[in-house]
Amino acid sequence: MTDTVKLRIGTRGSPLALAQAHEVRDKLAAAHPELAGEGAIAITVITTTGDKILDRALSEIGGKGLFTKEIDDALLGGDIDLAVHSMKDVPTVLPDGMILPTILPREDVRDAFISLKYKSFAEMPAGSVIGSASLRRQAMILNKYPDLKVITFRGNVQSRLRKLAEEQVDATLLAMAGLNRLGQPEIATAPIAEDDMLPAVAQGAIGITIRSDDTQTKDWISTLHCTTSAIRVAAERAALFALDGSCRTPIAALAQYNDDGSMRLRVSIVRPDGSERLDTERHIAKPDMATASAAGTDAGQELKKRGGPDFISA
Repeated sequence: MTDTVKLRIGTRGSPLALAQAHEVRDKLAAAHPELAGEGAIAITVITTTGDKILDRALSEIGGKGLFTKEIDDALLGGDIDLAVHSMKDVPTVLPDGMILPTILPREDVRDAFISLKYKSFAEMPAGSVIGSASLRRQAMILNKYPDLKVITFRGNVQSRLRKLAEEQVDATLLAMAGLNRLGQPEIATAPIAEDDMLPAVAQGAIGITIRSDDTQTKDWISTLHCTTSAIRVAAERAALFALDGSCRTPIAALAQYNDDGSMRLRVSIVRPDGSERLDTERHIAKPDMATASAAGTDAGQELKKRGGPDFISA
């Protein structure tokens, strides 16, 4: 590290990942005068396995961790000081020597329906093709609209929109949070209500990982932490952990605060072919990290027991 660079941020190189890293950089510079100087914070782009292999579904090449492993290695090796992640990409168990102390204020959690031909799933005639890389989205679409066809459709926002324009598919889905962070919410034909498609675990949340012994970086990023967002994410990730969730498992979860300060947690699992869906929910009267995590664990264990060992892998 040079004398001018005080903090090194690691990130993937997609436009969305860079937008998230720049958001973190700008917020840190605004909060800490010592990080505000030109060149005080450097951004290091790291290519992950998930970025290199684009012709197969994530479930076929290793599932979760494909977008984090190389970044984790750089962090633990001292090449960067913190990593910025979309929380839905982060495995529920972190490598030894790493912690995740900061969650930024959560963005819109909804999925976005995107089509040049139709305004919603309901308008699509039987046999219409929807492209998605997400097994959760695929399974939920088939569960509700079994006459539609889903195909694996990977790539960043720009490449998916190009494939849509080329009419390789009739519609695709992205996260509203990503479109908002890219400053392009108008790309969405329509947001999909949470009741119609429960989001991925931690969708819309950005997390920051650091080395567990790096007290200086921990102090700096603590100013960015959103406790309410962290509690919501903790509930959802606890359910995912209890279900042994990975990219091979269509799992959805959403924790939301009620007006009275209590929390509602919904968790769903779906067979990959959409033939069956199981749902449960929990009400948390006084949510904190412990009670939210306990509720998520309980909900995940319930669905795992109800579904049996073959449910998700069927």
